[in-house]
Amino acid sequence: MRTCYTIGDLKEIARKRIPKAIFDYADGGSYEERTLRRNAADLDSMSFRQRVMVDVSDIGLATSLVGTPVSMPLAIAPTGLAGFFHADGEILGARAAAAFGIPFCLSTMSICSIEDVRASTEQPFWFQQYLMRDRGFNQELIDRAIAAACSALMLTLDLQVLGQRHRDPRNGLTIPPRVTLRNAFDLATKPTWALGVLFGKRRTFGNLAGRIGGASGIRTLAEWTATQFDPTANWRDVEWVRSRWPGKLVLKGVLDAEDAKLALAAGADAIVVSNHGGRQLDGAPSTITALPRIVEAIAGRCEVYFDGGIRSGQDLAKALALGARAGLIGKSFLFALAAGGEAGVTRALTIIRDELKITLALTGTSGVSAAGPQMLC
Repeated sequence: MRTCYTIGDLKEIARKRIPKAIFDYADGGSYEERTLRRNAADLDSMSFRQRVMVDVSDIGLATSLVGTPVSMPLAIAPTGLAGFFHADGEILGARAAAAFGIPFCLSTMSICSIEDVRASTEQPFWFQQYLMRDRGFNQELIDRAIAAACSALMLTLDLQVLGQRHRDPRNGLTIPPRVTLRNAFDLATKPTWALGVLFGKRRTFGNLAGRIGGASGIRTLAEWTATQFDPTANWRDVEWVRSRWPGKLVLKGVLDAEDAKLALAAGADAIVVSNHGGRQLDGAPSTITALPRIVEAIAGRCEVYFDGGIRSGQDLAKALALGARAGLIGKSFLFALAAGGEAGVTRALTIIRDELKITLALTGTSGVSAAGPQMLC
């Protein structure tokens, strides 16, 4: 892993080590993937203001997120299917994050269950859930997160209906993966991956055990989500979750200033500016262009995090400069996990930390607490 110098290096290793269907699940977006490309392109278009002759001998990266001290302003975002990018991927990601001193958020659509991760880790982690038609199941997930001593609940707001992600059906993605004429050669060339997944703790969605039924596959998952993700969900439902969750509540999927104000009124302790990695509404703005308006609307009344397109410490620095308290990584995490398991995730976090520290220094910024628009041209 030491020969990997960028997140891009980890991504290329991942491309070679895992089946195309799994790789594209992380790499792709919805429809024509315009918003996916905007997330990266709009970050790339920003320029730093280089400063010189400023004492930057002691760059401070430590901060806090929803009241918990962290070593740097970064968290691992909730990502579905992490356990298929590497066997027991959620457990490995949680361990790497804990060792690095940052939060790990477990997805409802994880392979390893809440209980699997809790039994295999010592540090508290965050848990993410959706608003589903079955409020009893929502309550069950909340109760399980409480029992696992999760330190925050992240409620994803932008999945009332599932965006069309064309790469998945084209690749014949199934959960668990099946050998077909379409993918037989691809799977045969990935024996290490196949054996790892075969002998991992689970091969389907751990948190949904007993919910989907006997059949499996992307068609069954799509049918289940069509019946469970709730198109009638509204802010009263968010307030319902707030009333039942005793800890910190993070609301993810906000892309509009008006929605940010409503999220604050519903009881958010933090808001994640996110377009679901370009995987929901194609044609929506990039998260970096939406971030300043939301920061202004919130005006410091809760924490604002940034999600969507972070591939380096420089991307993270740009988000901090525009008012984000922290960033989240999803795709970058999955590529690192596929490339090297726990060591790969640790390498990715090290890359981002070191790049962030150098970027702050070269913009004459003494630490993350001093980050601001003065860093940018």
